[in-house]
Amino acid sequence: MTFLGTPGVGNLRGDEPFPRAARTALADSQLRRNIGHATHTIRTKRLNAIRECDDWEQLRAAGSALKQDVMARLPELLEQLEDNVTRRGGVVHWARDGDEANRIVADLIRATGSDEVVKVKSMATQEIGLNEYLEAQGIAAFETDMAELIVQLGHDKPSHILVPAIHRNRAEIREIFTREMPDAGELTDDPRVLAMAARAHLRRKFLTAKVAVSGANFGVAETGTLAVVESEGNGRMCLTLPRTLITVMGIEKIVPSFTDLEVFMQLLPRSSTAERMNPYTSMWTGVHPGDGPQEFHLVLLDNGRTRVLADEVGRAALHCIRCSACLNVCPVYERTGGHAYGSVYPGPIGAILSPQLTGTTGHDDPNASLPYASSLCGACFEACPVRIDIPSILVHLRAKQVDQERRGLPSGQDLAMKAAAWAMAGSGRFSLAEKALSAGRLIAGRDHRISALPWPASKWTASRDIPAPPAETFRQWWNRTHEGGRP
Repeated sequence: MTFLGTPGVGNLRGDEPFPRAARTALADSQLRRNIGHATHTIRTKRLNAIRECDDWEQLRAAGSALKQDVMARLPELLEQLEDNVTRRGGVVHWARDGDEANRIVADLIRATGSDEVVKVKSMATQEIGLNEYLEAQGIAAFETDMAELIVQLGHDKPSHILVPAIHRNRAEIREIFTREMPDAGELTDDPRVLAMAARAHLRRKFLTAKVAVSGANFGVAETGTLAVVESEGNGRMCLTLPRTLITVMGIEKIVPSFTDLEVFMQLLPRSSTAERMNPYTSMWTGVHPGDGPQEFHLVLLDNGRTRVLADEVGRAALHCIRCSACLNVCPVYERTGGHAYGSVYPGPIGAILSPQLTGTTGHDDPNASLPYASSLCGACFEACPVRIDIPSILVHLRAKQVDQERRGLPSGQDLAMKAAAWAMAGSGRFSLAEKALSAGRLIAGRDHRISALPWPASKWTASRDIPAPPAETFRQWWNRTHEGGRP
């Protein structure tokens, strides 16, 4: 089977480069407090949860091996999944990109005569911009996950893979609910009060909706079973009450057998919500007369994934199980938040997936800056439950970006490296360069750092400061302390 889909942009491409968006985020002290507090709490809980597993590293290795096996056999596993879903009364649709997936879902909803749907939290549908597409088609999509509901009612964008409203505090959520849910009455910022208000708001939608749209954490090839892992029970309501269920699943979410779920059901809860097991695991296999949805459609989404699969280094990013552990340990994400990445996939893994799935059109493309939106400290690899070597893939993508830019005019980095090579080719040149660089002390701030330089050095200071040059070079120090002896 050949299934090479062209990527759809969806909302994976930001409006501005990461360095510019990050500066805006860094200036928002409330945002930094909200995210810093939340990620610190999640990190601490997660460490306690994984310490309980004596075989945690063996589980990580098993998860990585399973994902490698899936990537090696993806075409045959997808065909097996299609066959088993069809045998059990479901209908499988193949979508090359986001545009095709959106059209398929909209046509299926129209065929039911409905103009509204309830939704289970789904990164795949956010990736393709399904809600926005349905709205343009006159179809209302209601998010039922608490955090997704907050984002939707706040006319906002998600900022975290697991906790989309992590950038909001309780007071802000209360303001959103008071404004958007006038029937909720007087609200406080107590979490239970806010949760009950959301529950009452959504209950009417659950009981009247004829169509539900979901994603899938896993699809089992040998049985045709789909699985959604969640914590609130809203997914269970969406997957059982409506007559028609439409699931949009990235093709990389497949696993070979039902027993393979055992590994991921231990890795995912501990890495995402820091729980031994998630409160709700919903599984469904086709259609069962008189029980649950009587129409089931599975939309298998490529949207650039087979192109990523062709990259021997970058394909490991498709192992991601969307746990968000890498976000919670990333110092860059903690300080800038998810919105700075301009994508539904923020953080270290988002800095890989967004440019991978949509590609980059050149240096000015906002996605071109994302592989540089990381400190490469390695914390993301240590946290990843399936051992994705995120730092190495980021370096790989940076190299590809440099190679792409070199096809045209020399970049600022090229010119800087050539200048450095010329200066270092002789001791006299190097000595002159040292003396010239000492002038940098004149433009350093009170903190003895240089924050802004003209082009091409501005490419560096746009995201990093430079320490002011020392008052005395090594050569000058040596000559002064060794009576002019040659170093």
